[in-house]
Amino acid sequence: MPNASPSNGELVDHGIVEVGTTELGGYTVDFLTVKEPVDMSRMLRGLPGDACHCPHWGVVNSGSMTVRYADGNEDTVAAGEAFYLPPGHVPTYEVGTQLTQFSPTEELKATEAAIMRNLQQLQAT
Repeated sequence: MPNASPSNGELVDHGIVEVGTTELGGYTVDFLTVKEPVDMSRMLRGLPGDACHCPHWGVVNSGSMTVRYADGNEDTVAAGEAFYLPPGHVPTYEVGTQLTQFSPTEELKATEAAIMRNLQQLQAT
């Protein structure tokens, strides 16, 4: 049976976050560790509405995240809580936040491309 853990996937350190990634049956499992405050509004620029349109399910293992939606609503997810993020969300993470997140791999590709493009621009400045 395939499984995922922080130690058996590809680990990438982006400076502000560290992400361990594993593929499981059409889903991407990310183990995210936040090393600096992160407001994803900068990373999601260029996507429709400058928001993530890939759904995610997961658990916040430590720390917390706040998620904004296009309708102006906001949710905070704290350590020990499970979450579902529907399309059209923009998260922010506090330092020390660790989470495990499941995303449909094909839908995640556009979001990852925008994040990498925006991260490279930020690191170049």
